[in-house]
Formats: sequence, C-alpha cells, structure tokens
Amino acid sequence: MFINQTANVNLGIFYSLTGDFSKAKDVLDERWLILYVGIYMFGVWDSFRTTIDLNKQYILANREDAPIQPNAMGAWDLNFLDKRKPWVAMLWSVLFPGLGHLYIHKVVVGFFMFAYTAAIMYFGDIPQAIHLTMIGDFDVAKEIINMQWAMYMPSIFFFIQYDAYTSTIYYNNLFEKEMAKYLREHYQKKEFKFPF
Repeated sequence: MFINQTANVNLGIFYSLTGDFSKAKDVLDERWLILYVGIYMFGVWDSFRTTIDLNKQYILANREDAPIQPNAMGAWDLNFLDKRKPWVAMLWSVLFPGLGHLYIHKVVVGFFMFAYTAAIMYFGDIPQAIHLTMIGDFDVAKEIINMQWAMYMPSIFFFIQYDAYTSTIYYNNLFEKEMAKYLREHYQKKEFKFPF
C-alpha cells in the first residue's frame, strides 16, 4: 500500500480508465512504480505456489481422514465449526466490509478488513462525496474525493464479498466432513457393512 501510494498507481489507473493517458503518465512516479511491479509479480507467483501446496496438503489430509479441530479457543475469539449461510456472509460484507468475516468467526480478518475499509473511506473523503452526491452537489463531490485512495475501494469491496462467500462454503464443507467422521466413529458399528 505504501508503494502504491508513493507511485500514485491508483491515480494512473483512474486517468487511464477515463482515457487521459498523458495525465496518467504525469502522475506516475517511475522510481516507485518498478518496485510495485516487482512486488505485484511476486504476489501473483507466491499465491499460485502456495495454492498448489495447500491443495496437495488437503488431498493428503483427506486421504488419511485427518482430524479437524471443531472448536478452538484463542485470545481473540472462540471459534467453532457450524453451518452458516454464504449469502448472509456476503450480504453483511456488502453492508460494510469485514462484517461477513465476523459472521463466520474470522474475527481477526474481519476487524482488519473493517478498519482497512474505514481508513480508505476516511482518507479518500468517500462519505462526504457520497453525501454531496445524494444532495445533488456533484461538482463539489468530484472536487473533494481523493481518487488515489478511492480507487482502492472497488477491488477491496468485491474481494471481501467473494472471500466471505467462499470462506463460508469452505467452513460448511469442513463442518459436514467433521460431522460425518464423528457420526461414523461414535454411532456406526465397527462390524457394520453395507448390504451391497
């Protein structure tokens, strides 16, 4: 975020999207932009590599019927597996990013997303711009909004909704797997065999 702010990447994106390419070139700071490109490329590569590793670990754990911890008590929260509705998590995230994560008990992530969004809205003067837009003062709204900060909102807003929705589905799958294992171990007779 520091390099993005220093290189004015969001302003460059904004001016490029509005077709003002010469202004986009003027606002970008090339000294910092090359660092942003390097970090961005590393982030893409590392995300891909980590996903492959985690998928391999999941396949091994699934084959070995590894236990899933249904309850976890920590300094920040009490987490437990239970079924949640993905659309409810997404709806809370639409209302304000971070609330959907709190709904599914991802407390640390939820508070971080909540604070991060609030900071972006504050530094981007987004609430004032929304207020001015609602009362029809569009020219002043365009003047006060800080586009470098405001351009963070679309990616964060939609990512957080997606993450809350998919995390809920993931937790629901873990819950079903753990419940099936629990029922097998405690209520199914060892010598029981299906008749087919």
